[in-house]
Amino acid sequence: MDQPYLTRLTEAYRRGYEKRYAGCNDAPEMKLHYFKVKDDLPRVQVVLGFLQGIVPAEQCNTLLDVGSGRGVFLFPLLREFPDLEVTSLDILPHRVALHECIHEGGVENLHPVLADICTWDAPDKSFDVVTMLEVMEHIPDTLQVVRNAIRLARNYIIVSVPSKPDDNPEHIHLFSNDDLQRLFLENGCTKVKFMSVTNHRVMVASLR
Repeated sequence: MDQPYLTRLTEAYRRGYEKRYAGCNDAPEMKLHYFKVKDDLPRVQVVLGFLQGIVPAEQCNTLLDVGSGRGVFLFPLLREFPDLEVTSLDILPHRVALHECIHEGGVENLHPVLADICTWDAPDKSFDVVTMLEVMEHIPDTLQVVRNAIRLARNYIIVSVPSKPDDNPEHIHLFSNDDLQRLFLENGCTKVKFMSVTNHRVMVASLR
């Protein structure tokens, strides 16, 4: 290999993929490139830094990651916190299948779910922390995603969104700090704080 891979996740994915698609003639391509070791994005570094302060304090034993997708945040999260109970939520079946291969290959603390955060009916206060990195700008019903995230969280919600316009046609909202503060405080959070990341807003909303 020209570039190192995240060994634990790569090996789990291989095992799960081989188990799931054994004898399947139309199996999807194995996506090993998702597990290459690379520098974490600045917004990911900021969120991991916050979690490093609350996981040892037992304020985060369970985490819901909304829109886990290709694992840009999910895989560094599992690398840094190998024992954290993580639920990965996504609306795309092929993304969830990727996460399921990792689970089936031995990462049993990863729990993939195919669902929409706006309508997912998991029990109230199911997770200590809910993360939504680069998610809210894609969802038409902003109020519903905020309300359901707050309903599901016990301690914190962590959000990142772009801070300036871009050319991504899937980005249908552009939020200011004031927009985010109003949305989360008016719907049940007690306080919010923002952290500076180039071209992005990272917000931690507290329910404590």
